[in-house]
Amino acid sequence: MKRTPIVELLNTAPAEQTVNARGWVKTKRGNNFVNFVALNDGSVIHDIQIVADVAKFDEELLKSLSTGSCISVIGKLVASQGKGQKVEIQADSIEVYGTADPDTYPLQKKAHSMEFLRENAHLRLRTNTFGAIFRIRHALSYAVHSFFDRKGFYYLHTPVITAADAEGAGQMFQVTTLDLKKLPLTETGEIDFSQDFFGSSANLTVSGQLQGEAGALALSQVYTFGPTFRAENSNTARHLSEFWMIEPEMAFYDIQDNMDLAEEFLKACIAYVREKCADDLAFLNERYDKELLERLKFVLENQFERLTYSEAVEILAGSNHHKKGKFQYPVKWGVDLQSEHERYLVEQHFKKPVILINYPKEIKSFYMKQNADGKTVAAMDILFPGIGEIIGGSQREENYDKLMARVRELGMHEEALHWYLDLRRFGSAPHSGFGLGFERMMMFLTGMTNIRDVIYAPRAPKQIDF
Repeated sequence: MKRTPIVELLNTAPAEQTVNARGWVKTKRGNNFVNFVALNDGSVIHDIQIVADVAKFDEELLKSLSTGSCISVIGKLVASQGKGQKVEIQADSIEVYGTADPDTYPLQKKAHSMEFLRENAHLRLRTNTFGAIFRIRHALSYAVHSFFDRKGFYYLHTPVITAADAEGAGQMFQVTTLDLKKLPLTETGEIDFSQDFFGSSANLTVSGQLQGEAGALALSQVYTFGPTFRAENSNTARHLSEFWMIEPEMAFYDIQDNMDLAEEFLKACIAYVREKCADDLAFLNERYDKELLERLKFVLENQFERLTYSEAVEILAGSNHHKKGKFQYPVKWGVDLQSEHERYLVEQHFKKPVILINYPKEIKSFYMKQNADGKTVAAMDILFPGIGEIIGGSQREENYDKLMARVRELGMHEEALHWYLDLRRFGSAPHSGFGLGFERMMMFLTGMTNIRDVIYAPRAPKQIDF
């Protein structure tokens, strides 16, 4: 008999029709006459109750229905007599696909710490918490693609292996086929990458932006959505070595157009997830973060405040919070704002999401458009409650001479960027773009405080399990 997902069964009017449910046992309880099994298949946060008449089934079979076992149940869908559920299944037959030894199965009928669940990442999706998180992750992915499709963007698959360092940070994972025990050397004693697979040094990408710009200067509007990698030895709750980035690039957009699109994009994604994952969000709100739903509403119902970096520094420096020494990090023009500064602007001063523009060029990337004042660039950061920066972007520098001067000023490898510089030589145009860290957005949507809890198998220093 064909399986019906539990999410459909829970929304079906009971008429004693015969149905087939398959999934994993969450709990089992009962007495000498009847057993009650809570079954879940991952399609919804709620379980469906299976009622098994003890007289109908073999004693050993019923004993095998322990937490974690996988079963198939055929029975009648009836109105439930219990509280908190509309329907249940009166079992006629039960097939056990796989048992789970209750003495060794890690997920017992008790609360587990998030650290313990990270150590069992291959099983943690079976919990209510991670089932909710990954259904939300799916919905957010769909919302991203749906939004850009509606806006006439083209999805560009940018390379994972690259010779260019988009951020100029140098914290990249190297890709090589050379024998590490017998590395070929040049006459000067350096590694001879001409003998490597690509004939030159290669790395895992930190961003698809540069290639995205090439796409935008041909197709007008493109976006990338893929994995990126950062070899930063940072073992914090906000850093991953492998993460996913969403990076739209738009020809003929200035910084104002960029801000408009980013605000519309964020609100569209939040609205979609709030509609499609209401039960999952309600569960996370109740279990982990009592203010989660209010923060989502806060973003949706407020127009983002827009101001310059200089204005923000003036507000921060003049605040009582600063005067009383409550900021851990200094506030002065020219320094990169910290999360505490960003959250103060959002949560206490403006009480709405904030977009900051026109940052000092020394603290921003080489490709950002240089403003006429010679000190700032047309950068933008979007700041959210509880998290600080959620999006970073800019109008890109379209002038070849200015971009080349900046590349040389920073001592970057001109040869590796020759194709990127060519974009300014052959039909250059004003263009803009931004980047959204997918896992950072997931943290905001779920209320999780550790980024490792919103990705299936987190990659971090000394961590490559699963």
